[in-house]
Amino acid sequence: MDLTRLGHACVRLDSDDARLVLDPGAYSLPGATDGADAVLVTHEHPDHVVVADLRAALVADPALEAWAPAAVVAALLDGAPALSARVHEAHPGDAFEVAGFAVEVFGELHAVVHPDVPRIANVAYLVSAEGRSVLHPGDSLTVVPRAVDVLLVPVAGPWLLLADAIDYVRAVAPAVAVPIHDAVCSPAGVTLIDRLLGPAGVGLGVARYRRPADGEPVAL
Repeated sequence: MDLTRLGHACVRLDSDDARLVLDPGAYSLPGATDGADAVLVTHEHPDHVVVADLRAALVADPALEAWAPAAVVAALLDGAPALSARVHEAHPGDAFEVAGFAVEVFGELHAVVHPDVPRIANVAYLVSAEGRSVLHPGDSLTVVPRAVDVLLVPVAGPWLLLADAIDYVRAVAPAVAVPIHDAVCSPAGVTLIDRLLGPAGVGLGVARYRRPADGEPVAL
């Protein structure tokens, strides 16, 4: 299985001839969903899904499927009810297979931004193929009761302290931690994060920290 960062929270997974894309939002690279068999969306914020773009991709490709929380599904089907057979609600506890990828759904809510900001549904996806597993938590610090090979760890955002990200990696104990959710960072900020989470930093437990270049596939 190959993993490709596509900007901010968007990641593509390729296994044989199958392609799965997670969270193609407003800060993703252009064409993030091109060639995808399925798209998984963790929650409704536009940095994780641009509804009009995903709807257009679904209309253009009659084989494309999508899974997302109910609010995203409702938005995708607004004015496009014919897509209902290919747009599925994702709920914690769900498990399904798509294009050879095994997917388990965990989590429940977006992390707290501020007590005055209502919390919304946010699911985490554990995706497995070729004996490897990848966890995408969306905007949460969801720990799953499964072994995780690769954790896509959020490293910046209005709801997150970097200290919490470090403790999250230690709690999940993946083999590899790959940073996501960093569009709000300046180049200097990214350098600081990489230094703190890298081998010369505070330490992530058993995990090895790795930042692939956006658009560059890496084998897991």
